[in-house]
Amino acid sequence: MADVAKLAGVSSQTVSRVANGQAGVVESTREQVLAAMRELGYRPNSAARSLRYGRFNTLGVILFGLSSTGNSRTVEAIATHAAAEGYAITLIPVGAPTQDNVLGAFTRMGELAVDGVIVIIEVHLLDAATPALPPGVHVVVVDSDAGERYPVVDTDQADGARQAVRHLLELGHPTVWHIAGPAESYSAERRALAWRTVLEEAGRPVPPVGRGDWSAESGYRAGLELPPACTAVFVANDQMALGVLRALNEQGRRVPADVSVVGFDDIADASSYLPPLTTVHQDFAEVGRRCVEALLEQISAGPGGPGTDLVPTHLVVRGSTAPYRGGAAP
Repeated sequence: MADVAKLAGVSSQTVSRVANGQAGVVESTREQVLAAMRELGYRPNSAARSLRYGRFNTLGVILFGLSSTGNSRTVEAIATHAAAEGYAITLIPVGAPTQDNVLGAFTRMGELAVDGVIVIIEVHLLDAATPALPPGVHVVVVDSDAGERYPVVDTDQADGARQAVRHLLELGHPTVWHIAGPAESYSAERRALAWRTVLEEAGRPVPPVGRGDWSAESGYRAGLELPPACTAVFVANDQMALGVLRALNEQGRRVPADVSVVGFDDIADASSYLPPLTTVHQDFAEVGRRCVEALLEQISAGPGGPGTDLVPTHLVVRGSTAPYRGGAAP
């Protein structure tokens, strides 16, 4: 810094203000200092600055399973919004969803020096009902039932499922079949419960639940099990819905003439399915933005209280659903 100050003909304090992006520096002087930095190859020492100010400008993200559409898109959104606020992210994927693994990941985050942590749980812990996180840590949880203990940000899974099922019933279908996600998934659990509740409230038969693992292949296998009586099916995500479309096609069952299909997620390719998929849109970008916003608010003002912030969903109607034409009945 002293070398930069000497070359630029300014004080070390001025160099410090420029390096930290602070106001109060004449633009011509700022350019002069930046030119000196470039010439000398000077870079601010972020570690020293962190020690001085007690901030690392880094947010930790702990998650189970980066391969799922929801998790990967949420992480992408978190990284984008964190960068816009001047923060980097440190990512620690966790294999088995256990309490020990959660606490181990927090220990590693502590060693890597982060200002706060976003935990993307998505599945029930194998050895605990809700996660028990270290006290005093700035934390936001995504997709969990931990709202009574920690700040949680999530998509309104239940309302999205309700919209999907009501859409199919409003088209006149006698009932709606369901292919759910993994039994241990919070999202799958909420969507399945909402599906069942809407049918029961409407006085409609509740068919047996099919199940997949979020993959197109599992949707295909579950789709082959749909009986001839099925005229409408709500699939818990778009990837599985793709498999269902294939299964129905191989069986000679037309979509939507014979069977209406609704997915969940509204992935980028959903409009290119054949037929284009009616699906529930999740705003992953907004989930990521709210996570970062909530965590930065904690960092500035102190640990946040419990509660759940739900991001709205909406149904996108495309070509895979149509009015009931009679015939097969449950």
